[in-house]
Amino acid sequence: MTLDDLEARIATRAAASPDESYTAKLIARGMEKCAQKLGEEATEAVISAVTGNRAELVKESADLLYHLLVVLRAAELPLSEVMAELDSRTAQSGLAEKAGRKDTL
Repeated sequence: MTLDDLEARIATRAAASPDESYTAKLIARGMEKCAQKLGEEATEAVISAVTGNRAELVKESADLLYHLLVVLRAAELPLSEVMAELDSRTAQSGLAEKAGRKDTL
């Protein structure tokens, strides 16, 4: 499965009834809930990585990718825009890209 495949699956499930689809139910609960779940999964992935639990890291990483794409769906932001941003960054080193960002503080 690719991220594009997952994005398509999430789109299909988001269009279903919230009574029949966890994805639809989550999106129906709003961006705050979607973002909360993303944060929870990110934290669980970090804990799995730090503790060296490879099996859990695999599972939590899958959950993290799923919930990231749900947030993008809820925001009506296609994955292609995120991928285009990543692609634009490959033309320079990560350190140069970071140094070129405007300070947002």
